[in-house]
Amino acid sequence: MNKMSVKDLKDLKGKKVLVRCDFNVPMKDGVITDENRILGALPTIKYLLEKGARVTLCSHMGKPHSIFSDEVKLNKKDLKKVEDGETTAEAIIEKAKKDEPKKLTLAPVAKRLSELLDGKVKFAKDVIGPDATAKRDALKDGEAVLLENLRFHWEEEKKDEKFCKALAHDAEIYVNDAFGTAHRSHASTAAIVEYGIIKTAVCGFLIEKELEVMADTLENPKRPFVAILGGAKVSDKLNVISNLLEKCDTLIIGGGMAYTFLKAKGCEVGKSLLDEEKIGYCKEMIEKAESAGKELLLPVDTVVTDRFPDPIDAEIDTETVACDKIPADKMGMDIGPETCKLYASRIAKAKSVIWNGPMGVFENPTLAKGTIAVAKALADVYGKCTTIIGGGDSAAAVQQLGFADKMTHISTGGGASLELFEGKILPGIACLNDKK
Repeated sequence: MNKMSVKDLKDLKGKKVLVRCDFNVPMKDGVITDENRILGALPTIKYLLEKGARVTLCSHMGKPHSIFSDEVKLNKKDLKKVEDGETTAEAIIEKAKKDEPKKLTLAPVAKRLSELLDGKVKFAKDVIGPDATAKRDALKDGEAVLLENLRFHWEEEKKDEKFCKALAHDAEIYVNDAFGTAHRSHASTAAIVEYGIIKTAVCGFLIEKELEVMADTLENPKRPFVAILGGAKVSDKLNVISNLLEKCDTLIIGGGMAYTFLKAKGCEVGKSLLDEEKIGYCKEMIEKAESAGKELLLPVDTVVTDRFPDPIDAEIDTETVACDKIPADKMGMDIGPETCKLYASRIAKAKSVIWNGPMGVFENPTLAKGTIAVAKALADVYGKCTTIIGGGDSAAAVQQLGFADKMTHISTGGGASLELFEGKILPGIACLNDKK
């Protein structure tokens, strides 16, 4: 994808730049528990500050919808309190409206950014209000301000044009460095450029790397090209499966979605997760692979249990059976050892691999062996093969298992990666200026 990046901009000194970041970081009691997304944004921010730009940073945090909606779904714990007469649904909603701005504020992110950037980042307590306006107007060359959570305004997700104009303020340049939201068509991710409010629009270093590695691998892969898909449901990855079958040499299927494919081949799958409505689609994909001369690999053995673990990391009894001999009262929860060997053998021969979705219930130590085996196989080909982890659970698994430094690229966006794998044009990328 031939899009302009911050490197293509000339003479940034004194220029007012609006940067869309992804600071939607996990927090507990106001403390950031994983700052990878903050660290990922630093190269772009540092570059702009060093060039003397006046930088406004913006991001969302969570989904604070109850601030402007009474249509709040209560969780089981809250429903029990209502049923027991301890409180009312209305009281819980009102409390959420007061608490969410405190829980989902970007203030801790601003504090951490200021520490990392020698105090050059201030925090605005609003997005388009008086504090944001004053602090943006007061910026000097090489300084930055982070606005409060964009989603505190309903207009962000509704692409409201008036909100876009206020968010742009007097910015001359727009930089998108939030790949995790590039598949969203919101005010700050696309509309602010689509409406023509800011005409110079480029990507930051983070998105540039995502496009260089992922998009280029999908379009011009070194072969053999192996794609690995896991996760729960076939319906979540319909277009991904079809598109990857046209591009890769081998498509490996694991996770809960494998059992619908096995059912399509005539295997009984017991109580395993099954997308009944997608059995026909799976048959079509099996036939598509055969007619195109592509290899579509399914598990040959599986780890089964008699129930889903509760809590998810609880100890649980398992047995390993062939995939055509799953007992009627058992459910498949992970790929078996023979499947691990089969999948690893294809990875070992590959020159390009993309992976999205775990092979089993990897949150449970007993049911994580398949996911570990795939991650290890990818680590083993480090330096000899381009290995791309498509965000989401796969990225979390690789990080948790300690293999992150043995991967060519770990995407910062699960949903965005999937849509890229589908062959879709992402709104947050499409709106950027093409290189001349």
